Amino acid sequence: MAAINFPLDAISKGDEPDASREDGSGGEGLDLELIELLFFAYRDFVGEADHILEAIGYGRAHHRVVYFVMRNPGLRVSDLLDILQITKQSLGRVLKQLVDDGYIEQRPGPVDRRERLLYASEKGERLATDLSARQNARIARALTPLPPGGRAVVRDFLSNMIDVRAPGAPAGGED
Repeated sequence: MAAINFPLDAISKGDEPDASREDGSGGEGLDLELIELLFFAYRDFVGEADHILEAIGYGRAHHRVVYFVMRNPGLRVSDLLDILQITKQSLGRVLKQLVDDGYIEQRPGPVDRRERLLYASEKGERLATDLSARQNARIARALTPLPPGGRAVVRDFLSNMIDVRAPGAPAGGED
């Protein structure tokens, strides 16, 4: 099992470890502590969902598709490709499974009947909502010990991590 290379109790006490340690683990201005925290936070954030999805033969790609389709009813396939930054071929396989299994519905566009609009079925909404509720509980536990205004700081930090020039990135932020 991989080890976190800094004391977690220092983090919970609010100490600021030096990003540039003599052992070379944080040299040259690298903030290896935050990099590791992001790796481990992401691993645990998606871990519970991964286990649930694995039990039904799905993976993270299925989760992302059903999540964004639920959040954006009537989403065009081309817009979903932009959001997920994956190839049409990769999406095609995942989307076919979700449609065949009744999690996603495809409907023709109102003007251009060749256009495919995506909607989460009731089954898809249940799956996406269940997975999101579990992830929301993890976020809530992490936010609880923060001081007032902590959520806004975390939100700003995460927003600043997103490349706003990337297709599908949320609006806002500076160049």
